[in-house]
Amino acid sequence: MAQQTITRIGVLSLAKMLAVLYAFLGLLLGGILSLFSVMGAALGAASGGDSGGVVAMLFGVGAVIVLPIVYGCIGFIGGLILAPVYNLVANVMGGLEIEMS
Repeated sequence: MAQQTITRIGVLSLAKMLAVLYAFLGLLLGGILSLFSVMGAALGAASGGDSGGVVAMLFGVGAVIVLPIVYGCIGFIGGLILAPVYNLVANVMGGLEIEMS
């Protein structure tokens, strides 16, 4: 098993990777938020109150659409910031050692 050292990371490569990972995280969290929003709207309607059930359901559906986009943008910007920082630190510290088989 050979040990390799990562001494440089491509800026756009990391930015795209983090954008996709964060978008999936946003989709997961948006789905959970949507589920709770719809459940809250249903409980409000079942109790007989006018608790804005339509607004809550629209908020839940919007979360599934908006959160992946927002999280994806945050991940992309984070990758643009983190890759140069890693490259700078790797030049000083020697990089990240990984074991490959």
